[in-house]
Amino acid sequence: MKLQSIRGVKDILPDEIWKWQWVESIAHSIFPLYGFEEIRVPIFEDTRLFSRSIGETTDIVEKEMYTFEDRGGDSITLRPEGTASVARAYIEHKMYAPPSVTKMFYIGPMFRYERPQAGRLRQFYQIGVEAMGSQSPAVDVEVMTMLIEFFRKLGLKDSTLQINSLGNKNCRPQYREILKSAIEKHLDKLCNNCTNRYERNPLRVLDCKAEQCGEIAKNLPKMIDHLDETSAQHFAEVQQLLDIAKTPYTINTNLVRGLDYYNMTAFEVTSNNLGAQNAICGGGRYDTLVEELSGPSTPCFGFALGIERLVSLIPFENDVNPNKACDIYLVCLGDAAKIPGFQAAHELRLAGFKVGRDYEMGSMKSQMRKANKSDCKFTLIIGDNEITSGKYVLKNMDSGEQHNIESNTLSSSIGKWVNS
Repeated sequence: MKLQSIRGVKDILPDEIWKWQWVESIAHSIFPLYGFEEIRVPIFEDTRLFSRSIGETTDIVEKEMYTFEDRGGDSITLRPEGTASVARAYIEHKMYAPPSVTKMFYIGPMFRYERPQAGRLRQFYQIGVEAMGSQSPAVDVEVMTMLIEFFRKLGLKDSTLQINSLGNKNCRPQYREILKSAIEKHLDKLCNNCTNRYERNPLRVLDCKAEQCGEIAKNLPKMIDHLDETSAQHFAEVQQLLDIAKTPYTINTNLVRGLDYYNMTAFEVTSNNLGAQNAICGGGRYDTLVEELSGPSTPCFGFALGIERLVSLIPFENDVNPNKACDIYLVCLGDAAKIPGFQAAHELRLAGFKVGRDYEMGSMKSQMRKANKSDCKFTLIIGDNEITSGKYVLKNMDSGEQHNIESNTLSSSIGKWVNS
């Protein structure tokens, strides 16, 4: 029986994982500067969390969730996104007391049953950020500018920040009815998805990727023209602060988010180096989600991005795994070198050196060949003569220069050369 990974998932192999680790390290260095701390939430949750927060009419809930009944008869779902889980943790652990802005980020796998394609898998990984507890436009802009700085540190180019306002609970219901009436005039030209869901979620017609729906959406009423005073003022301040931060942006009046809990500011960052599915990251404000999940009224702002797509866009220099290179490669010759070689490797690793070695202890020529392939900076040669004299030979692989190293002060003596 030949066993393979399930369709729509993939192994992240050692030759690729270093890219992911580097991206995550940049997130860990940038996000804390803005006050964000990491949270780790469970991979599966009560199904009601997602159906209630994401929305019964969304594609995720209707078609894409991995849901099953556990042995206790409870309905469990593998998380399709991270925001709902973070909101649940925020409420459960009373992170709102005392009142303050709580800033968290997460990194981990999500699960959706979709048709696998480039950059879209059934198990995929996201980095997400949630700022919870303030309705200030400054929060919106700080998060967006933090994201742009994150992308800059990663070396991303040709990306565009697009923003829109989705209004609030006071003005959006009226706009939904206006939009529905306008859409009904074009029902015979819409795709099947939009025809089926326009009554329940008319905003999704605006960002449908079907060509015929895109053409119709151009002339449909825009939310930005139906904002109440509060929403309009908030959006104006967001633009003002982006201008002050000298962060370029465009207003995309057809931009909506795929999840029901979004309101007010919505945004996407798109790349010119992708095809039609060109979004790298999306997010926005969700001021009612925590309250809808039986928590206190808590205005929030956040985003999520797919690591697979992000990694594919980063211009890694020479695409070479830096983790493969070792500091020192041990060349051990003869049976007498087995124990001294083991001791040397152990001591050097405890001292912080990355050590490679040939466990089969082949000929001098074959071991030096392997040392070259390891991209090591130095080799440490241990043979009969070196053991007898108590002095091992350290060879610089670039210059060919050699030094005698006292075996009883190995790590400190080597450090003078390797760290110089």
